[in-house]
Amino acid sequence: MRIQPRQQLMEVWQAVARSSFSDGRWVWGGRHGRNSISDAEQLMCIMGPATEISIFKLDLPDETAEDALDALSMLGDSIEIPKLLIDVIIEFLTTYTDKDGTPTFGGGTYFTGKGGAEPLPVQHDLDVVDSFSVSVRLSLATIGFARVFRRIVTRQALREKVDLLEELAGKRLTAAMVGLLRSFSVNVFDVHSPEGQFLCRMLNHDRSPTGQMIDELREQLRQINAGLRDITLGSGQVSDLDNDNKLFECGWSWGIVKGAPKVETSADAGTQRDGTAQHAPYLYFTVVALDGIEDLFSERTRMLNLLTEEQQRLSRSLQLRWDLTQSYWSKIGRFGRGRWPLEDMPWRTTDGAEGDYLTLLVSSIMVKELSNRQASGQDFARVASILEELAGRVRITRRALTGDQAVSLHHPGFAVDLLGSEDLGGPQLTWLLNDFSPQLLRQTLRVAGQLRDTTLRTDAVALADRVWEGHLIKRRLSGGKTGQLWDQPSEVYPELEPGKPLPSWYYTERVVSCLVSAAQFLGKPPQPSSGLTEVATDLLAEVDHLFDQEMLSVAAEAGPTMRTTLQGLRSALNRAHEVLDERPGTASALASYVLIELDRLKAARDKAVGAG
Repeated sequence: MRIQPRQQLMEVWQAVARSSFSDGRWVWGGRHGRNSISDAEQLMCIMGPATEISIFKLDLPDETAEDALDALSMLGDSIEIPKLLIDVIIEFLTTYTDKDGTPTFGGGTYFTGKGGAEPLPVQHDLDVVDSFSVSVRLSLATIGFARVFRRIVTRQALREKVDLLEELAGKRLTAAMVGLLRSFSVNVFDVHSPEGQFLCRMLNHDRSPTGQMIDELREQLRQINAGLRDITLGSGQVSDLDNDNKLFECGWSWGIVKGAPKVETSADAGTQRDGTAQHAPYLYFTVVALDGIEDLFSERTRMLNLLTEEQQRLSRSLQLRWDLTQSYWSKIGRFGRGRWPLEDMPWRTTDGAEGDYLTLLVSSIMVKELSNRQASGQDFARVASILEELAGRVRITRRALTGDQAVSLHHPGFAVDLLGSEDLGGPQLTWLLNDFSPQLLRQTLRVAGQLRDTTLRTDAVALADRVWEGHLIKRRLSGGKTGQLWDQPSEVYPELEPGKPLPSWYYTERVVSCLVSAAQFLGKPPQPSSGLTEVATDLLAEVDHLFDQEMLSVAAEAGPTMRTTLQGLRSALNRAHEVLDERPGTASALASYVLIELDRLKAARDKAVGAG
């Protein structure tokens, strides 16, 4: 892999420090101004790597890596950096809390009005799933950071500040979890409705009789249907899932759905506002929600015991939705025999929208589901082919033509209409999605991590390198304080107008997440090749036999040099057997070393016999 995540992340940290800290103060805002999402994304550019990769940790000053300190030197030394982060995160948490102490999750400047109309101030304040999700991730990172840093704090004033940080982060975490529970949607529709017809046409590739196809679909979704009927907390409760004339889809709407019941909880989550969002899932916000919820039951969350008892109860409810949603979209994407619906690009939703971005979103959910149940390598290979084709279709790995419509996916982006937002009196809001490239890179890395076939894995890594070197690196801002941050798509597509020389924290944070995924990919043991394991096994069988022969032929009175040599060879042989399953290449190398040494001993003995 040519991405080199450690070096790239250090460069990003240096740029974040340079652009976010001036005259002893933290500088908020970027290309899109300030809002609850952008500010959290700005913080996650540091807190993400610091809490997800051990070599980037900042919570134990004595163990902070030298290159990390060099990258963040503008923020202070190993003691001053965590103290500054505590102050800055407290500022964020208090800024996005209203007068009655309720955390706020407004989309703010990320909302745009349809047709260029200006949204009303009350619309800017609408809660949005993107904010819930990034708040879950930031809150968990913050609570874990505070727990570890508290161990070395001796001053009472600083300890009280750390306690305040954890308290505020815990409250925002609870509120965000409640928001996600109230944003979940199960959309039930008639088979013969426009939604039902769109779904049937997309899934019925082999032109089976419609009734037969629907019966097969219901059978595929039977367990998911039953699981959804068990939902009792938050939104998503429906009464007509048993109706044979109905189909359904599930996932997260763009915000708290209209009519969502309040979540009964003993934790302090503040005031639960009424929802306005359409009671139907949106693929983008479903993917965003799944990413945030995943952190609630990650290994780090469990090991550090980051959730309270009540938060664990809410987490279990979210995990049920997480499991059901992934299973639903994975089954839909792979439905039928032969060619998958997902392979028939572009993906089409039940409201008639279609696009390559939607294909990528369904691929993202499918990769999660396949990884969780450790699916076959053949499934991952098919997803890898989809990602490869997408990279070409959206002009990442192929040259863009003059006036190419695919370029619009990168700028201004794929527009999503937020139905229900117009109920407050202003224009209908839209949400622009222009993170196709980092989303594609992240899914490619996940697929590469699951492929056991050496050739396929090499091809997936090569695609990741091409997305990175041939596209994402070129889109970095250049020069000034914001150099090495993102995003300047005109550097790749000259026909686009250059953007402001300010960082897009929305885009930069997503690239940082890709680099974290790359570091985690490299940090795992390599997937063992079945072919290499076979060769290593055969090689070890020969070495074992020859070593036993050598032990049989060596005289009992062999000298100390010979005994030392044989003991070393036995240790190497034992090590080869230990690593055979996980690292067959290493086992082969050790076996080859023992073979060479055994042959050297035999040759020396034969020479001695000949001389005698």
